[in-house]
Amino acid sequence: MGTAKQQHSEGWRASLNLAFEHRGNTTVLAENRHQGPLMVQRPLYPEQKVCHVCILHPPGGVVGGDALHIETSSEPHSHALITTPGATKFYRSNGLTAHQNTQLSINGGNLEWFPQDTILFPGAHARIQTRVDLEQEGQFMGWEVVSLGLPTQNRAFDHGSLTNSFCLYRNNAPVFIDRLQIETADQLNSLTGLHGYPVNGLFLATNANQSLVHKARESLPLLNGAMISVTLAGEILVARYLGFSTFEARTIFQHIWTSLRPALFNCEACPPRIWTT
Repeated sequence: MGTAKQQHSEGWRASLNLAFEHRGNTTVLAENRHQGPLMVQRPLYPEQKVCHVCILHPPGGVVGGDALHIETSSEPHSHALITTPGATKFYRSNGLTAHQNTQLSINGGNLEWFPQDTILFPGAHARIQTRVDLEQEGQFMGWEVVSLGLPTQNRAFDHGSLTNSFCLYRNNAPVFIDRLQIETADQLNSLTGLHGYPVNGLFLATNANQSLVHKARESLPLLNGAMISVTLAGEILVARYLGFSTFEARTIFQHIWTSLRPALFNCEACPPRIWTT
């Protein structure tokens, strides 16, 4: 495993490379390499066949000039669930942009990608990119929940910027591409922007069909002023959330996950313990 580099004036450079393989009757973390302040705790097995991993970023926040790179590979018949211990916080920028790039390669395995919230403080400048590459019969289920500003503290995202993209490819062909770009506060409130909602969420599941869309819709709890949609785009189930609470967004997405997991992965939902601590 790598050692941490010194922090330079332009920010931290950190990378994490993980590989999951199926061995015997379970999935193992076959590769775990990191450089800089990005690492994982030991693999956990609350369910025998699935490897649970929690990604840590010890500094506790991301500032202008930081660059985080996460890369994973899931080999045939493997099954991994990846999460984080808490929110990823992008703090007010010093004039530089903070970058987070995530590359998830699924070579016939199963991957569940459930990071906790991403919070952009007022004045942050962030560029977040997530790309999922599926090969063969690989399956993916994952979410992202982004809070622009701190709504519980009445701190609006009145200055700063965000470029956020989430792309899925199957055998090198694009099957889902989503991009959000916020450069002015007006875009948060416009009808073509976020309708004044500071929290937005995206949930994706591959290998889906219309019956799973109905199942996901039936799982939804009552909402308190938020907007939620569940649709089918080709093989991709897409759920979107616009509201005021990251907790509500994750709760809704957990309901959807619980309803879909038996059909897509042939196992009941097993929430990571870190979600309740």
